Amino acid sequence: MNNDVVTFGETMIRLSPPEYKRLEQTESLDVNIGGSESNVAVAVKRLGLDTAFVTRLTRNPLGRMVVDKIREHGVDTSEVIWTDEDRVGKYFLEFGASPRPSSVIYDRADSAISNIRKGMVDWESVLEGARLFHTSGITPALSESAEEMAEEAMRVAKDQGLKVSVDLNYRSKLWSREEARRCMTGLMDYTDVLVTTEEDTERVFDIVGEDYNEVAKKLADEFDFEVVAITLRENVSMWRNDWTAIAYEDGEIYDDMTYELELVDRVGGGDSFTAGFLYGFLTGDVEKAVKYGNATSAIKQTNPSDINWCTLEEVESLARGGGRVRISR
Repeated sequence: MNNDVVTFGETMIRLSPPEYKRLEQTESLDVNIGGSESNVAVAVKRLGLDTAFVTRLTRNPLGRMVVDKIREHGVDTSEVIWTDEDRVGKYFLEFGASPRPSSVIYDRADSAISNIRKGMVDWESVLEGARLFHTSGITPALSESAEEMAEEAMRVAKDQGLKVSVDLNYRSKLWSREEARRCMTGLMDYTDVLVTTEEDTERVFDIVGEDYNEVAKKLADEFDFEVVAITLRENVSMWRNDWTAIAYEDGEIYDDMTYELELVDRVGGGDSFTAGFLYGFLTGDVEKAVKYGNATSAIKQTNPSDINWCTLEEVESLARGGGRVRISR
């Protein structure tokens, strides 16, 4: 396939009430798509590298909507597995306002990807010519067979000389901490680059430290990662956050500026960090990766939907300290 980055996971239909309405009071729903690994594939492609997204979808209008919206950004979807069975997962996102938090309701049981099986994807062919394979902790949480497929993809990627990145992405509504620890500990054997948060690191691996720098070092020492990246969000209020990130490589900590965000939609912010980080990592080094990941995420959180509509020029300008003018003329 000769794509720079190949990602694997589930993308769902996202349904959200407009104007901060509660689900039970709304008379309409805004329709988007959302999925951690497809969000990464789209943003990396928009930054300039070739990407592919692998998933399993039901052959109906909802499945076609998912693929169409990913493919319009130039992502290769030729290896999507189509089935006439099962269903396309959905999630409902209710936007909150201080002090009421935003909330998510999943409707993804028995989705097409949860019934994926070994042998459905020829990973050797899919990963041929690629430089990096990416997935997240959400995918193996979907089912035992999805876990087996994630492990198979990561193993083949390593065998073929690719870098493997994982966003830990713990979801308490999908599995317990104990289940996540058992599975993800095994998958770390194939992982070169880990993206996580302090909170998820404690929940899944029970690793804590004096600060996030120490947490990153402990992770790298425990699992022999090449790079650990940790995103850091401070919730000033529901719609005002401070955002930054650090990365650890070979005994060195790389950090960046803190962005004061006026949020429009924070969902997908972590995925966009991962995308910018992987772009910087593959086109430069870890220092560049942190700066590009941080800026890519900051831009994403200023526009609605899971998908990041940023451009490389915007990311580079923001990483250089731009973006503080009131209007770009």
